Amino acid sequence: MLLQRTLTAIVLIVVLLAAGLSPVNWPLLVFFGVAASACLWEWMRMTLGGGRMGVPAVVALAFLCLTLLVSFQGAGAVVNTFPVTDRLRGFMAVVLLAWVIIAGAGLYGGNATKPSRSLGLSLFGLLSVFAAWLALVYVYEQAGVVFLVSFMGLVWVADIAAYFGGKALGRRKLAPSISPGKTWEGAFFGVLGSVVWVIATQAWPGSFAAYLFGEFSWWFVVVLTIALAVLSIMGDLFESLLKRRANMKDSSRLLPGHGGAFDRLDALLPIAPLAYLLLTRPL
Repeated sequence: MLLQRTLTAIVLIVVLLAAGLSPVNWPLLVFFGVAASACLWEWMRMTLGGGRMGVPAVVALAFLCLTLLVSFQGAGAVVNTFPVTDRLRGFMAVVLLAWVIIAGAGLYGGNATKPSRSLGLSLFGLLSVFAAWLALVYVYEQAGVVFLVSFMGLVWVADIAAYFGGKALGRRKLAPSISPGKTWEGAFFGVLGSVVWVIATQAWPGSFAAYLFGEFSWWFVVVLTIALAVLSIMGDLFESLLKRRANMKDSSRLLPGHGGAFDRLDALLPIAPLAYLLLTRPL
């Protein structure tokens, strides 16, 4: 399983880098569009039901068509289609706040036995996936592939550090009724790994960390990184809660060794809007 998981991760990273380094922008936009649409389909299968087809498939297909229409409009496709406005920034802020409130409330209650079907959570999923897709592609178009990869690297490092830290030293369960394998010790190492990553990559020109340290004081960067890491953990746990309620081990079987697209994007969904807000903040 670990070998399969590693090979799949390597393939995904190679595809991501190849698309990001392409002289044209549409390969990466298509990659994100397909990934986001698959994530949306998996989310809505858990909150609306319908098996492999039904409403979740129709909504995901419509979303994919939207992303593809945008992807082939040339340079600045997303920026031109969705120009930065106070309303759009407000939308991103609302989605970010919704993650804190909805996911926080769900995780605090820890009720994994509630019925999985929920129109409200389905709508939340649609808005969350759209916001994350828009934010990540905007980051790519405006800040470049190095910024994008280093930002996503924060989540990858947190995930790896949490996994190995929890395996080695994990004792106290973080959310036993939702995700029994996760521990407070693992979460601590995940947050620590994120902080180390940001500090270590601040000298990387064009990186997310370089941008943060160029715009904010060092202590604010550390606090912001901790907040990002905590939000990513919340995203991971919230997906686990949805899977528990839907009695599913993985969101799908699209990615060998990993499960589905939602299993890989769950930690990115809540923090992507914050990256957008940081990049578009008024001077």
